[in-house]
Amino acid sequence: MTIADVRTTDAASAATQTMTMAGALNRALADALEDSREVLLFGEDVGKLGGVFRITDGLAARFGEDRCFDTPLAESGIVGTAVGMAMNGMRPVVEMQFDAFAYPAFEQVVSHVAKLGNRTRGAMRLPMVIRIPFGGGIGGVEHHCDSSEAYYAHTPGLTVVTPSTPQDAYSLLRAAIDSPDPVIFLEPKKLYWTKGEVDASRRTELGTARIVRDGTDLTLLAYGTAVPIALEAADAAAEEGRSVQVVDVRSLSPFDDATVTAAVRSTGRAVVIAEAPGYVSVASEIQARVSERCFEHLEAPVRKVTGFDVPFAPPKFEHWYLPDVDRVLDAIDSLRWEDE
Repeated sequence: MTIADVRTTDAASAATQTMTMAGALNRALADALEDSREVLLFGEDVGKLGGVFRITDGLAARFGEDRCFDTPLAESGIVGTAVGMAMNGMRPVVEMQFDAFAYPAFEQVVSHVAKLGNRTRGAMRLPMVIRIPFGGGIGGVEHHCDSSEAYYAHTPGLTVVTPSTPQDAYSLLRAAIDSPDPVIFLEPKKLYWTKGEVDASRRTELGTARIVRDGTDLTLLAYGTAVPIALEAADAAAEEGRSVQVVDVRSLSPFDDATVTAAVRSTGRAVVIAEAPGYVSVASEIQARVSERCFEHLEAPVRKVTGFDVPFAPPKFEHWYLPDVDRVLDAIDSLRWEDE
């Protein structure tokens, strides 16, 4: 646990439970609805169906269809409605059913969601969350599997975060809903069914990275679905005598330079891992920032392992497109080791 992770003292919520990431997100939404009448959930099929991935399962029945409700298939309208609600004191949480389905709402996001606070010199804030299932690993076709994080991280005025564990799914979503400003919450759908311990009393600050595994020889920097790949690669590298540190970046904007640079300086070598294409990407930005801030500490160039610069692959070829352990190990081997 980093200094950014704190626990509340509410004994009733302190019990730790094992749940899937999907279950942790559902619990976070339910707890937010319970805590504040200002919180509303809406989107395509999030009501009676409970969402395509069942993240909102049971919430309409529990809290009523005035608090969790379905919308027309109109993403721009969904986000525009959320903007109006947030301007009038509500805390809307909207779901874009799949990553590439969000593009029709992109104009609303960049022109209004991201800019209204600045446009009014802070007089009007937008406390709203846009939940977006993103990334591959489920065998979906192109409009259902995309890594769109660079578009949002590039847009000033947006906080962009993504969890890699059930605990972070819960804690980050609660923090996002509590934020006075808009948050793009990217949910790695490949990890929806992974399980882990969740302490509902734990809170996480937005804008912070997390040290997942300690190591002394090199640092792997990852987020979302790339974090389990990094951990698996660290295990494999350990069998070859490498001590590998793993950092879950988790906050793409704002970026936690302090944690990331301290980690890389402590090892002198770094590899960035992400699913999205590498050109003009979040991964390339991390690579550049680390190279600039850690230059005098680096023993080798910072490498990156990403998806390829092509449209997302069809389901049968997905495994060729997504970063895997072998590609990460190849990048590790290229880091100018003195004993080789």
